[in-house]
This record gives sequence, C-alpha cells and structure tokens, in this order.
Amino acid sequence: MSAMSDLIALMAQLRDPVNGCPWDRRQTFKSIVPHTLEEAYEVADAIERGDYSALRDELGDLLFQVVFYARIAEERGEFGFEAIAQGIHDKLVRRHPHVFADQPAHDESAQRATWEAIKAEERAAKAASDSAPVSALDDVPLGLPALTRARKLQGRAARVGFDWNTPAPVVAKVHEELAELEEAMTADACDQSHIAEEMGDLLFACTNLARHLGVDPEQALRDGNRKFERRFRGLEAVLGEAGETAEAVGFERLEAAYQTAKANDQSRPA
Repeated sequence: MSAMSDLIALMAQLRDPVNGCPWDRRQTFKSIVPHTLEEAYEVADAIERGDYSALRDELGDLLFQVVFYARIAEERGEFGFEAIAQGIHDKLVRRHPHVFADQPAHDESAQRATWEAIKAEERAAKAASDSAPVSALDDVPLGLPALTRARKLQGRAARVGFDWNTPAPVVAKVHEELAELEEAMTADACDQSHIAEEMGDLLFACTNLARHLGVDPEQALRDGNRKFERRFRGLEAVLGEAGETAEAVGFERLEAAYQTAKANDQSRPA
C-alpha cells in the first residue's frame, strides 16, 4: 500500500462512526476551513524562513486537509480523493495544450494568453450550465486575503481592457485617494464609516500600483511586516543596552532608538 493510500485509510479510520476520533468525527467542511488557511500560511512561513525540514512537515499538514475534505465529501456521496486528483490532472492537461496537445507556445507570454483563454472558456461553460450571466470577475474567491483578492480583481478587469497602460496615472490615482482620505479626516462631521471607505479606496489604489510595478502586494506587505518586526526588536535591544525599556521612555526616545536600529539593520551583511 502506498503512503497516499495509507493516509486515505487513516483518515477513514479517524472518521469511523464507532471507533474513530471524536474530534475528527465532529468536523464539517466549514469547521476545518480555518485549519486549512492556517496550514497554508505555515507552508508560506517555512518557505520564507528557508526551513525545508519544516516545509516537508507543513506540506504534509496541508495535504491532510485535502484528504480530510475528500473523506467528508465521500461520506456525503459527493466525491472522493480519486475524483479530486483526476479533476486537477484533467484540468492541467487541458490548460497546457503546448505540452500535451502539440500546440506550441513560442514564449511565456503566449502560453499565459492561452492559459487565460482556456480559463475564460471554462468560466463561460460553467455560467451556461448554471444559467448565470458571465462576468470577467467570476470565480475570484471571497476568502482570499484582501490584498490578493484586490490584485486578482484588477487583473481580471485589465484582461478586458479596463486598465491604465503605464504606472503614472496609477500613481496619480493614489495621490487622489490619499487627498480624499485627508478630506474625510478633516471634515467637520467626522464620519468613521466614510474614513474607512476612503481608506479602502486608498489601499485598493496602492494594490493597483503594486500590480503595475510587478510587485505582489501581499508578499510586499509580508516583507514589510518582517522588516518592521526585525527593526522594532532592534529598538528594544538598543534600549536594553542602555538599561531602558520601551514602556518607560517617551516617543522621541523610541524614535531615536528605532533610527539606530534601522541604521544597524541597513548596514548588516545581505
């Protein structure tokens, strides 16, 4: 028996209504979604840290989530793991005609265009079967992180021509949205919902700028978070060397310590 078959059999045993695990038996599609998202982020974390031993383990945890969903679906008479594997196999063959159907793509750009055309055909076929109107924005998952979903929505709109050709007007849009946020902040009747709306517009515009610059906004913010965390820990170290704590000093001292930590960070070997 293969390792994959062993894992599928183990999942069935965990879900056994008589001798299985009470926690595993209690789970539903909806209840394990948070665990799936957590495992996906742990995969990303292991990759960012370059910890390949941890990556192997985290990929196993993520695979187990797929097996878990498959088992619940099989119990409901919907589908099983084999159908999941067959479905993704067939989809990848269909979307790679330059590999499997003797339709050569001369470069990556041409291959990408073919991929998107096939996906558009799939969306149209699905909409026809559902008797629903077709939109370029169909199938962009609601559960994606907001920055990632914004980038995908903007990319979908761009494919049908709703986009600027250069980053310059996007930069202007960022300035426009920032000005509208500042106006909302200084209005006589400070409306928190209006401020939140303008903040959302600004973040959406910044995401669009990142897309035009070829930057993944989600990854850029993750990198920014990591940089801030590293430098703030450096700030704490600077204060510690002086016998001080962050809680006991004022903002000006904290800012000075942060600038020292920032200078130390910038001078460290790459």
